[in-house]
Amino acid sequence: MAKLYMVATPIGNLEDITYRAVRILGEADVVAAEDTRVTRRLLEHFGLSPGKLISARAANEKAASGGIVKLLERGFDVAYVSDSGTPGVSDPGGRTAAAAREAGFDVVPIPGACAAAALVSAAGMPGKGFVFEGFLSPKGPRRRRRLEELLAARMLFIIYESPYRIVKLLEDLTDLEPDRKVLIGREITKKFEEIITGTSRELLAELSSRAIVKGEFTVIVGIPRDS
Repeated sequence: MAKLYMVATPIGNLEDITYRAVRILGEADVVAAEDTRVTRRLLEHFGLSPGKLISARAANEKAASGGIVKLLERGFDVAYVSDSGTPGVSDPGGRTAAAAREAGFDVVPIPGACAAAALVSAAGMPGKGFVFEGFLSPKGPRRRRRLEELLAARMLFIIYESPYRIVKLLEDLTDLEPDRKVLIGREITKKFEEIITGTSRELLAELSSRAIVKGEFTVIVGIPRDS
């Protein structure tokens, strides 16, 4: 029976792809991609023939997942990739995996790079577990309410943020809990990777002082000191 493979791809440094991921991408009958242009470049970098490459981005994933199920029913193995990182982790892929499983097909994870896991490994922050939130809502009041809930839970939590909203996130954190310990990873695994730590207030001052804020951000908010 055909299988759907959820394949993690590098989040920056191409050396982070696994041998297994390269093999599966080379053997799959079809590669379904969040952005076919990005995935084509990745496949060509590793000397893989793109073969049949189809689009399955967030905007069309509901429709695309039906097409992927039909391919599986015809006996084609399908590899699904997002632009970077692990599908379904703040990336498209969840609907596709659910549709394939509901249709009776095996969904096989091919693990690899994940910005949240990478930063946790380097954080050295106390706590046995964490809450992974991914991207907060872009709507200010909703973002603020969710942030209040996460802080009130008194657990370590992880947020992804864009360069356009990272300062606003730190402003909200400083307003709510200025002394909460925070660790920020910028451009994880890439050439200009940066990891900085401090209180909400300190990191707000640091990033606010920069003329330009670039890159994708992963933010770990630690547990309160009295927990």
